[in-house]
Amino acid sequence: MLDSLKQKILGIVTPQTVTCPSCKKEFQSKEMKAASYICPQCGKYLRVGARDRIAMTVDKGSFKELAADLSSKDFLNFPGYADKLTAAKESVGENDAVICGVCSIGGIRAAIFVMDPRFIMASMGSVVGEKITRLFELATKKKLPVIGFTASGGARMQEGIISLMQMAKVSGAVGKHSDAGLLYITVLTDPTTGGVTASFAMQGDIILAEPGALVGFAGRRVVEQTTGTALPENFQRAEFLLKHGFVDSIVSRDKMVETLTNLLRCHGVKIS
Repeated sequence: MLDSLKQKILGIVTPQTVTCPSCKKEFQSKEMKAASYICPQCGKYLRVGARDRIAMTVDKGSFKELAADLSSKDFLNFPGYADKLTAAKESVGENDAVICGVCSIGGIRAAIFVMDPRFIMASMGSVVGEKITRLFELATKKKLPVIGFTASGGARMQEGIISLMQMAKVSGAVGKHSDAGLLYITVLTDPTTGGVTASFAMQGDIILAEPGALVGFAGRRVVEQTTGTALPENFQRAEFLLKHGFVDSIVSRDKMVETLTNLLRCHGVKIS
């Protein structure tokens, strides 16, 4: 009752049904969640919120969040940005577009970050960069592997050059983590684009992807106009990237936990 009243006050609408963007068939939200947000009709992978993704991946009760209080500010007074931040916080129920923390996966301790495409398309602003950087610094100190689920429209233009600086900032933390001989696994989900792809999304020691995920830097139309070349239909999809060596493996959601557990064990990570 209290949650329902809170939603009305904040103007949050929690849909009871979900429509598949591919086959357009409508399902009950509970049914789609039980199917790990994979359309039971056509097999389309739907985008997943960060907390649902964490629940699907980590050992139950093991997740401890890091820097949950960090929240983006409209420090450039960019037109409409303050309202957009407020709307995103209220509709998604998060302070920003990434959740970071420590957990165990298959009984193995790890650090994890998960980007949330519902929050301004998980664009990379100052808070996203800061939280992921802090996670890598903690993982380096604690000698933990890092698992990163990426999903982003790229740098957050409303924060100007500060958003672009996050590419170098996070990459520096990733580099120190790597220099310490620690494992970093990225899982590319739909969509992973722009400056996120150009930095930490593609810096993993092992790069996995979900089936059909859109992964790229510039958009398809921009690439075609720049190169003057007609591109294949599946250009920038996970399967295309696997064929051309940019992705190590495509892993279905039902096999993700098993795959991550096996990779962690194969690389000598100790069981907690």
